[in-house]
Amino acid sequence: MIGDHLPALQIVIPLLSAPICLLVRRGAASWAVATAVSWVSFAITVALLVAVLDNGPISYALGGWAPPIGIEYRVDAVNAFVLLIVSAINVLVLYYARTSVTAEIEAERHYLFYAVYQLNLTGLLGIAITGDAFNVFVFLEISSLSSYVLISLGKDRRALTAAFRYLILGTIGATFFVIGVGLLYAMTGTLNMADLATRLPAVVGTRTILVGFAFIAIGIGLKAAIFPLHQWLPNAYCYAPSVVTTFLAATATKVSIYVLLRFFFTIFGPETAFGFGPTGAALIVVAVLGMLSASTVALFEADAKRLLAYSSVAQIGYMVLGIGLATVAGLTATLVHMFNHALIKGALFMALGAVFMRIGSVRVDDLAGLGKEMPWTMAAFVGGGLSLIGVPLTTGFVSKWVLVDAVLTGGQWYLAAVILFASLLAIGYVWRVVEAAYFQPRPEGAPTVSEAPLSMLLPTWLLVAANIYFGIDSSLTIGIARRAAEALIGVSP
Repeated sequence: MIGDHLPALQIVIPLLSAPICLLVRRGAASWAVATAVSWVSFAITVALLVAVLDNGPISYALGGWAPPIGIEYRVDAVNAFVLLIVSAINVLVLYYARTSVTAEIEAERHYLFYAVYQLNLTGLLGIAITGDAFNVFVFLEISSLSSYVLISLGKDRRALTAAFRYLILGTIGATFFVIGVGLLYAMTGTLNMADLATRLPAVVGTRTILVGFAFIAIGIGLKAAIFPLHQWLPNAYCYAPSVVTTFLAATATKVSIYVLLRFFFTIFGPETAFGFGPTGAALIVVAVLGMLSASTVALFEADAKRLLAYSSVAQIGYMVLGIGLATVAGLTATLVHMFNHALIKGALFMALGAVFMRIGSVRVDDLAGLGKEMPWTMAAFVGGGLSLIGVPLTTGFVSKWVLVDAVLTGGQWYLAAVILFASLLAIGYVWRVVEAAYFQPRPEGAPTVSEAPLSMLLPTWLLVAANIYFGIDSSLTIGIARRAAEALIGVSP
C-alpha cells in the first residue's frame, strides 16, 4: 500500500520535482509544480504525525534492507513535529513566492529558483526524517548548498558576499559535523542512530567519543547560528530575496536545532551529553549571551531585515536555553518555540517582503508613513511584532510562559529575569519599526505607495492569524511538544 511508503515519498517527491522544475523551463509552470508538491508534502506530514501520535514511532527500511545495515527513515513525535513546521511554512511561502519572486528575481531565472528551492526543501525534510547519522550530513549539505545559491539570487550585489560567507562558515560547520560522526563510527562501527545509542555507552568514557561530541556540537552550532557562531546569518537574511529569507528564517535554523536535540538526547542520551562536563551550564551561558547581545544589536540596526535577523539569533538563544535545562519542561519550551518562532518570523519577513516590493527598501527610516499607505501590510507586521515581544494571546507569550515555567521549576529565577529583560529589549527594536511606520510622515515628494497584492497579504495574514490562534489555544502545540520532549528525555508518557 502507498501509505506504507509515506516516509520515503516525503523525500522522493520533492527531490524529483527539482529536475521537473528545471525541465519545464517556465517560471509559472515551475511554480505550479512546486506548489502542488508542497501540498502533497504537507498532506504526508499530517498523515505521519497522526500515525505517530496514534500508534507510536514509524520505522521505514530503504530498499528493504533492515537497519542497522540499511538506511532507516524513522518518524517519532519529535521529527514529525519538525516535519510539520517545514511543510506548513513551505505551503504558505510558495503561495507568497509567485508575486515576490517575480518582483525580485529575473524572469529567466524563475525556473532555476524553483528547482533549487525544491532541493532545499528536500534537504530540510531529509534531515528531519532520516535515522542515519551520515545521512543527516548528506541532507545537511543538500540544504546548505541550495541555500547558498538561493541567497546569491538577491538583487543587491552584497548577496553574493553574504552567500560566500555562509558557504565558508557552513562548510566549516559541515566538516566539523562529519568528523564528529566519523569518530563515532570509528568507535561503534555503526551509523544508525538507534544502534549508536545502544553501542555508545560501552565506549562513552573514551577521549575519541568526547572529541566527537565536541565536533558535532560546534558543527551544528554553526549551522543553527547559535551565539557566537552566528556571523553568517545577518547578511544572509538581509540580502537574500525576501521569499528566501522568509523560508530560511522560519525553517532552516529550527531543523538544525532539531539535529542538536537528536544527537544530544537520542544518540548520546542526556546522562552522557550532560555528563561530559558543564554542558548544560555552557549552553545556558551561550543562550543568555545570545539573547541579550543580539537583542541589543537589533536596537541599533538601520535595516529592518538585519534587525529581525539579529532578533532570530536572540530567539535561537531561547531554544538553546531550554536545551541547557535538560528537563522535560525545558525541552517542551524549546520545541514549542521552534514552532511558534516559525510562525512569528514567517509573518514578519513576509510583511517586509511586501514593503520591499513596493518601495525597494526596508531601511527603518524609509518605512516612514507606511502605516497609512500600506495599512494591511504594516498591521501584519505589528501583529507579528506583538507575538515576538510576547504579548498575551499570542504564540510568543506561550513560548515565554512555558520557558519561564521551566526555569522557575528548576529554581533558576535569575533566568526568568533574563527572559523578561530580553523581552523588554524586543519591545525596543519592534517599536522602532512601528514608530517609523505610524508616527513619522512620508517624506515630501515621496511617490504614493499602494498596498501589497492579495497573493502576498493572504499568506502573511494566515501566519498572523496562526500566531493569535495558537496563542489562545496552545493545547495542540504544547501537547505534541511535551510528548516529543518526554521521548527525548526517555520518560514514559
